[in-house]
Amino acid sequence: MAPWVESGYAEYARRLPAECALRLHPLKLHHRGKGADIQRLLRREGEDILAATPKGARRVALEVKGKGYTTPQLAQRLEQWLQGGCDVALWVGGPDGIDPQVSRQADELWSLSPLTLPHPLVRVLVAEQLYRSWSLLQGHPYHR
Repeated sequence: MAPWVESGYAEYARRLPAECALRLHPLKLHHRGKGADIQRLLRREGEDILAATPKGARRVALEVKGKGYTTPQLAQRLEQWLQGGCDVALWVGGPDGIDPQVSRQADELWSLSPLTLPHPLVRVLVAEQLYRSWSLLQGHPYHR
């Protein structure tokens, strides 16, 4: 990842307290050469996502067709996740998204935007929005 992605993600992840820790588990992106079988690649990447998901975790797939949240709504959702007592795995797909078979196994679908966003930007955006939501719950002035 580009340095701006690494530093942006790290900045917001480090601001979160231990009870709301954000840990990144990047998965290998399978090679997409000329004539690549995208459906096969999506299945393989989906298998990788499922294998990397901790047992018992709440599974949230980031999907364009998922539920969109305002910041206060996301803060409420974050509070529910925190009170749920289990890890939350946020699934972000590669350049072709997430295998639909894997998305169907998610406990919920979250949409950041109806726009298609580049993966590096999603990484920073998710970290910032989770920090913003946490700060709102804490009454921290960052949210303003």
